[in-house]
Amino acid sequence: MLRRLYDWTMAQAATPHAMATLAVVAFVESSVFPIPPDVLIIPMVLAARHRAWRIALVCTVASVIGGFAGYAIGLFLFDQVARPILAFYGYMDKFESFQALYNHWGAWIVFGAGVTPFPYKVITIASGLTALNPFVFAIASVLARGLRFFLVAALLWKFGDPIRGFIEAHLGKLATLFFVLLIGGFVALKYLAV
Repeated sequence: MLRRLYDWTMAQAATPHAMATLAVVAFVESSVFPIPPDVLIIPMVLAARHRAWRIALVCTVASVIGGFAGYAIGLFLFDQVARPILAFYGYMDKFESFQALYNHWGAWIVFGAGVTPFPYKVITIASGLTALNPFVFAIASVLARGLRFFLVAALLWKFGDPIRGFIEAHLGKLATLFFVLLIGGFVALKYLAV
């Protein structure tokens, strides 16, 4: 079944709608969707290496725009949902100290989450929640997401056929590793947020 899914994804990556699908996935991944756009970048670049830079650019732009959607979720839902709860329990002063700390390190936090497999949507929403300077958020997001997606595209462009052979030879192990890291990230997030 995994082989069929891989083959299907590779086939979809070569369709005329692949770029639009990538943009949608990159957009929603930055605010609500749990699956990173890398699952499309990899087969798309392997299927059409000459389009690697365009694929990375589309993914970066859509991801940053989606990041602002996550920012808006945090910014606009805070007053309606979080503020009354924090005030009821007497935690507004603790939130304000967290907000100050987050905003002090905000550029680095956004950059770190944007480059690593850490769920970027958590940081986009937290950035809105703490009202991180939108300009700082934008610059850190563009640099981090651009670095990540262009690096993936560059490696695939440079080593395309050997990497494709490696992926196809070790598909089961790589899929298992991917899901272990994904689930591990959510588990770590749960315990770090406590």
